[in-house]
Amino acid sequence: MDELISLSNATLDQLTVARPRYDRTALTPGIVHIGVGNFHRAHQAWYLHRLMQEGKAQDWAIIGAGVRPYDAAMRDKLLAQDCLTTLVELDPQNVSAEVVGSMIDYLPIAEDNAPLINQMADPAIRIVAMTVTESGYYIDPVTKGFDAGHVDIQHDAAHPNLPRTAFGAMVAALRIRRDAGHGPFTGLSCDNLQGNGDILRQTVVSLARLSDPDLADWIDANATFPNSMVDCIAPATGPKELALAADFGIKDAAVVTHEAFRQWVIEDRFCASRPDWDAVGATFSDHVHEYETMKIRILNAGHQVVANVGEILGIETIAGCMADPSILAFFGKVERNEIAPTVSPVPGKTPAEYVSLIEERFSNPRIVDTTRRVAYDGSARHPGFVLPIVRDQLATGRSVDGLALVEALWARMCAGTRENGAVIEANDPMWEALTNAAAEAKTRPMAWLEQSNIYGELAHKGPFAEAFCRWLPLIWAEGSKAALDSYSAVTREVAAG
Repeated sequence: MDELISLSNATLDQLTVARPRYDRTALTPGIVHIGVGNFHRAHQAWYLHRLMQEGKAQDWAIIGAGVRPYDAAMRDKLLAQDCLTTLVELDPQNVSAEVVGSMIDYLPIAEDNAPLINQMADPAIRIVAMTVTESGYYIDPVTKGFDAGHVDIQHDAAHPNLPRTAFGAMVAALRIRRDAGHGPFTGLSCDNLQGNGDILRQTVVSLARLSDPDLADWIDANATFPNSMVDCIAPATGPKELALAADFGIKDAAVVTHEAFRQWVIEDRFCASRPDWDAVGATFSDHVHEYETMKIRILNAGHQVVANVGEILGIETIAGCMADPSILAFFGKVERNEIAPTVSPVPGKTPAEYVSLIEERFSNPRIVDTTRRVAYDGSARHPGFVLPIVRDQLATGRSVDGLALVEALWARMCAGTRENGAVIEANDPMWEALTNAAAEAKTRPMAWLEQSNIYGELAHKGPFAEAFCRWLPLIWAEGSKAALDSYSAVTREVAAG
């Protein structure tokens, strides 16, 4: 095998894959992005790269940032290769690669976030975007409002010039901009939260109000926080992914694999201008809520439908789960009978068509998306993705039988062992509390639903609680597949008849 080419500006001309045609040395920054993971580089950075390939958006380059110590490892990898990333597209019929270059720097990670604050305070930065996970917005799990009592928030309120959080850094930068007579930037959330822009506004404005009410009013009146819906499956990078880059002759320490699908729907509310992302496939719309409801309920909740039982059965990937006949039948019935009825159509796509699309995407064997990754942080993902569907189904008197089984499978997973006896390692910020509740629920199922920070009033909703308390003992007594097959049996009987 020929020697691999180490990815850098100096070696771009040696590559045999698509690469930046623009002069990266002439790019100037317009965006700071906090949370430079695989998804961002496969999604938002790619849209901007596409514009740059057309000679546009040369003053909108991305500067990466992070606020946690572990972000330093990604910074080191990316700076060593001039912030270039190889994207490997895994279509079921073909594998292709391209190198994107829309990111030009990555800020140092500092405890006081001074480099981040100073960069965001620069009026050349017109958008501050972020992917910090669904649980990263300091939302009170019960009220869904701002969690002003969190220790990080209390610190940032008491020390506004030395913030720990990304949001505290945003507030500090906005204060500098206001005091210097500059306008604010747009805050753009790219996380899987319904109303993610509204939630980002809530967090930033509420935090500012704890230390500087006048600044909070200025931010609320002048800054914009558009809601957006983002979609592209980009698995974590491991040895297999590094080897895929090597197949194209490239040595890339931060290669990203992704499916042959992307979607980005954004409200067109940008207080300091924006790139023309719509020219390369993004959609600007006043109806983001409908798009995000379809995606979050059918795709994100669908991930929870399959990932927890996959963990119980020791199936390593989402595609592997979809290849299991029992899980596939379960997924199809829950999606079509209990999830899709809560979703409205969007231009060009009905809920039923979207379910079929997701079945196809989840089943792509080239996408090595691990059940462990998808099952991570269930204490945020189930309340965020699954339980709102339960509430809507109950409100209209429709079935929640399959959704209760989804929750029972999560409870079984959180017991911390697979059906083959293997240990399931901690996979949630609340893992200890979850495992304790799961242990008690083995003999008293209601113990799981009595986690009020997760289920709230649902513990007292008869059809849901009754179904859950029927499914969990069956799972423990006969196994998860027996429960899946019992749920799917009606569908099979109808199909056979």
